[in-house]
Amino acid sequence: MNDKLDWNDYETVLLIAEAGSLSKAAHLAGSSHPTMFRRINLVEKKLGVRLFERLRTGYQPTAAGEEIVSVARQIAELTNDTERRLSGRDLRPSGVVRVATTDTLLFGLLAPEIQHFRQLEHDITLDIAVSNEISNLSLREADIAIRPASSPDDHLVGRKLGLIQQAVYADRTLDLREKLGPWKTLPWVGPSPSMAYGQLHAWMRNVECDGKCVCRLDSVLAMYAAVRSGVGVAVLPCYLADTDTELKRLGNPIDEVAVDLWLLTHPDIRHTARVRAAMDHFGKLSALL
Repeated sequence: MNDKLDWNDYETVLLIAEAGSLSKAAHLAGSSHPTMFRRINLVEKKLGVRLFERLRTGYQPTAAGEEIVSVARQIAELTNDTERRLSGRDLRPSGVVRVATTDTLLFGLLAPEIQHFRQLEHDITLDIAVSNEISNLSLREADIAIRPASSPDDHLVGRKLGLIQQAVYADRTLDLREKLGPWKTLPWVGPSPSMAYGQLHAWMRNVECDGKCVCRLDSVLAMYAAVRSGVGVAVLPCYLADTDTELKRLGNPIDEVAVDLWLLTHPDIRHTARVRAAMDHFGKLSALL
């Protein structure tokens, strides 16, 4: 039997170490638990050493496992760097461009622009990753990110598209008093404690409405849906709610929760024709804010 490790072996060890369990690693790899179990057993058999402690809480790398994980990360970084540099030599606007964005931005701004882009660039396929987590452009999880941020990561390049203003909105049929009193007198739809939305959490605490939530949700788009259904009032992006005739704005935009919208990519691929075409097109989103 060939007892030398190949990249698939290193990748298996790295995947299990980062996932923390076989089931999660199998899910990320698009594989099954038994297959992942056979793979790690084969790697350990090749080396003649145990790489993971099988604990009730998951798989914990041993000292030998940590060494393999460290090497695997170096290989992954070298591979990703090489792929970025080679893809940067592309001269034709064709191929796949992976775009990472949030569900709210896709629903409120991007969907029509994606259709327009497809009409202009027939040879480019957009692979849209919708997540409220921050994508890692250096690890090739995306070629372009369109996301709100106070400031971009230092290793990325791009530009600020504008300011996302936000305000309090209610369904037009929601029974509110003629004259609005303090915010804390209203029924609120707020972000879940687990939702990474520090500005909104802080503002709701400051105006004493955090304790008045009748419903909490883990995404802005979900909060928007709840407001449209008459559950309560919520802070929503103006680009999303201002054009909705079913909603009414209560007061002016809130400075404390305004956030910049950024269009970002990795410097190694910014001159690739397909990436440049997508960056140029989606850079026009600033006119929609």
